[in-house]
Amino acid sequence: MRRIAIAVAAPTLTFSLAACGALGGSGSSAGASPTKGNDVRVGLLLPETANTRYEKFDYPIIKNKVADLTRKQGKVEYANAGADAAKQAVQMQKMIDDKVDVILLDAVDSHAIADEVKKAKNAGIPVIAYDRLAEGPIDAYISFDNELVGEVQGRSLLEALGSNAGSAKIVMMNGSPTDPNAKQFKQGALTQLNGKVTIAKSYDTKDWKPENAEANMAEAIRAIGSDNIAGVYSANDGVAGGIIKALKAAGVTKLPPITGQDAELDAVQRIVTGEQYMSVYKSYPTEAENAAEMAVAKVQGKDIQFDALTRDKVGNATVKNIPAQLVPVVALTKGNIQDTVIADGIYKVSDICTAKYKAACAQAGLK
Repeated sequence: MRRIAIAVAAPTLTFSLAACGALGGSGSSAGASPTKGNDVRVGLLLPETANTRYEKFDYPIIKNKVADLTRKQGKVEYANAGADAAKQAVQMQKMIDDKVDVILLDAVDSHAIADEVKKAKNAGIPVIAYDRLAEGPIDAYISFDNELVGEVQGRSLLEALGSNAGSAKIVMMNGSPTDPNAKQFKQGALTQLNGKVTIAKSYDTKDWKPENAEANMAEAIRAIGSDNIAGVYSANDGVAGGIIKALKAAGVTKLPPITGQDAELDAVQRIVTGEQYMSVYKSYPTEAENAAEMAVAKVQGKDIQFDALTRDKVGNATVKNIPAQLVPVVALTKGNIQDTVIADGIYKVSDICTAKYKAACAQAGLK
């Protein structure tokens, strides 16, 4: 299990990516005797494809880690809901009917999926909430420290505004109202922004879709005036892309500082060129690999290993004191691209510095 510690260029934005708790466990454990052999079947339900991370990182990493932990005998049965909560309910019911051993659930709608979580519980199938905290009797949860994500975004935006923050008007473009993480991102950001800037407009972005963010931003520009928008809090990189399209369509050539999250490739390229101020880098390999370990340890009865992976506690609307792991995050800016996504192997310099970005990459010192 990888341990990562990355220092952000700005001294006020230094965070550790070392996983919470003792995460050095391998496939062996001194805990309870296994209740299941290596022929583990892990159901993996991911929420959508608009964010490229799920198909590019989460699914393949979990699939490979389950194989490694089970001497290639374990399998991952995967379904993506395409941002459709009803479709995800059908997918989860199928996994219950197929009697998978454990389900990793990244919910489209954390409330709507609660009945399926109950059905899995009644069928004796553990459910581990992955990345988003679903409602219902879940057995464990793994995600990033979501309020910290919002704090990092808010603090970064204030840093970009500098001495102008006090008189600045900003737009807040939050995430989907059905995603509990979005609420936590917003809460974290507001701890930094309230009382320090004027939030002229605030929106929730339905289904996290960039086109919805673009429409919301166009409305904000009409209401406030593009010249009066000093900065934009954007909950993630896809939303940031929609915001930038709206600003450019309004004739804005000097873009205000815009935040993001997920370190998507096109967002990293926008950071290199200065179109986007920052993103939040979250170590998907750490989250995905630890989720796979949690799932396998849970069904194999490796209690000591499972407990070591879940030293935090969270609660949802149904259950309190859910065993959890909250993985910290890091602010990604132009100054630390080399030390984050490149050092971690998420991207190569050649992925970022295509012909269109060669000159900007050279100025940023990427080589």
